[in-house]
Formats: sequence, structure tokens, C-alpha cells
Amino acid sequence: MIDHGRDLVSVREATERLLTAAAKMDNASVAEPSRLPGWSRGHVLAHLARNADALVNVLDGRPMYVSATARDADIDRDAPRPLDVQLTDVRQSAARFQETGATPADWSRTVELRNGVTDAAARVPFRRWVEVELHHVDLGLGYELEDLPTEFVEREIDFLAERFSGHPDVPPTRLTDGTHAWSTGRGAAAPVVTVQGSGPDLLGWLAGRRDGAGLTVEGGTLPSLPPL
Repeated sequence: MIDHGRDLVSVREATERLLTAAAKMDNASVAEPSRLPGWSRGHVLAHLARNADALVNVLDGRPMYVSATARDADIDRDAPRPLDVQLTDVRQSAARFQETGATPADWSRTVELRNGVTDAAARVPFRRWVEVELHHVDLGLGYELEDLPTEFVEREIDFLAERFSGHPDVPPTRLTDGTHAWSTGRGAAAPVVTVQGSGPDLLGWLAGRRDGAGLTVEGGTLPSLPPL
């Protein structure tokens, strides 16, 4: 069972790690490219702030974003701001998310996210944790996939394996880090391909942060994954 309260604590801790790292930047480095194509570090910070507010909307039963166009426009608008403004926005929006998460509610209810995606309300804090951890890596400030908490890595691999499960363009695939194993891709009696590597390398490939060069593949070639 998902423990949303525990995940909210993990979100708060991850946010503090990110803010501590980001505070070492200056205005010039905020404007530099992040690891995400076409986005500066300012874009990443702006997205994190607006995503926190968007998930408050989700928990409150409102549309996550007014529209995809408005979402992108808000990020582009906020990206050029000075570092102190960016950090204040990330911190204050994170506090709003925590406040909403602490409000008594039916966490078993179904909520709607972007593009018609639905999920249990209880998983929203974990989704926010994903945003904070992966975008901390995307900032390119020395925080790498290998620095992510072990629990987070295993749960995110599980989440992404589930996301690609049944996808017609992904062959039946077994993933393993040598200790744990996951299945993903099209349904079949047995996997066609086995992909093995460290947790961070598996996560990096599944999340589009690494090309899979650190993985070994048996039974075929490394599957091409659809965008998240």
C-alpha cells in the first residue's frame, strides 16, 4: 500500500537537497543549459515550481494545467528570473504542496493529471518526488542518478516498468539489477529480451536520461522506448 505521508516527507527532504545545491549557483549559471534539450537551468526551476502548483490543483480537483500551451508559456515566462526569485518560488510552491498534502482527504480517490491520465491520489506525492529527484539530476550540478535514494530508484523503475507494460512498441522485456526483476513491454508467456544493469543505469534508460550504454542485453537489442 502506498504511504502518501511517508512520501511527503521524502518530497520535503528531496526539495531541501535541491534547494541547497541550487543556492550555490549564480544568475549566470541559472541561464546556462540544463541537461534537458532546449531548457536552461532556469526552465527546470520554473517547471518545478509550476509543477508543485499543478499538483495542488490535482489534489484539489481542478485541472492540472489550463492547457499544454499555458503550461509551456508559464515555464518560458519564469525561466529568465534571477536565482533568488527562482529559489523563493520553488520553496514557496513546495510549501503549498506540502500544506495541501497535509490536509485530511480521501487518499484512495482517483484524480486526473495531464492528458487524461488518472491515478490514485495517494500516488501524487510519489509523482512529485520523481519530479524533484530527476530534475535535480537534470540541473547538472553534480547530483547524479547514483546519488538517488535506493528506495526511490527501485520504486521509480517499478513505476516506469508498469508504465511501459503492454505497450505495443516495446517487446516483452525482463529488467534486472541482479537482485530485483521487473517485466515490461508487450504481454507474452516469456520475455524476449533481458536487460541487466545497475539500478541507476536501468532508471536512467527508462526515464530517458541515459542511452543504455551501461546495460547488457540478452536475446536481442536494447528496446527503443517511447517518450514519457
